[in-house]
Amino acid sequence: MNNTVIIKYNAGNIRSVLFALERIGAEALVTDEPEKILSAERVIFPGVGEASSAMDYLRERKLDQLITGLRQPVLGICLGLQLMCKHSEENDTACLGIFDEMVRKFNPGTARDLKVPQIGWNTISGLRTALFEGVDENSYCYFVHGYYAATGSDTIARTGYILPYSSALHRKNFYGVQFHPEKSADTGERILRNFMKIQ
Repeated sequence: MNNTVIIKYNAGNIRSVLFALERIGAEALVTDEPEKILSAERVIFPGVGEASSAMDYLRERKLDQLITGLRQPVLGICLGLQLMCKHSEENDTACLGIFDEMVRKFNPGTARDLKVPQIGWNTISGLRTALFEGVDENSYCYFVHGYYAATGSDTIARTGYILPYSSALHRKNFYGVQFHPEKSADTGERILRNFMKIQ
């Protein structure tokens, strides 16, 4: 069995995830080959990009069906989390539907001093599941995003920016984080280490 696979698709940020895994002594194979993804012990689904073109790429290669059928631990990062939700307002995109939550665009409204996209450090709270073992409430993580997943039954961490939203989601073997653990210093490293221990 492969240790860890990072799903290769047309959304960036794979290299920084690879480097972050190297820092914690883990290796990963970057691939879009179905057999290698299916045989991995765990799968990382990263992403920085636009929802509809990313979903088009996944559907063309039937990776959408493959991802939703995975049985090993899966971690979606940033756009990866959003694509695992039901639907995104970004170009009215039907997503994978693993999580029940909807992805919406930040609307500054009365919070004119808060820029969209959110770029920078923010806190995570209401932490649940083994993904956040040993992570303190209100730890800081690094975010870059203009769309957010609403809070709901799958929410395992919350962040406030303009309004409260899901900074992490979990259902069965699927986890998703809106922040970038690979850029979130010691907290992000701990979260990646925790994911690597999930069976």
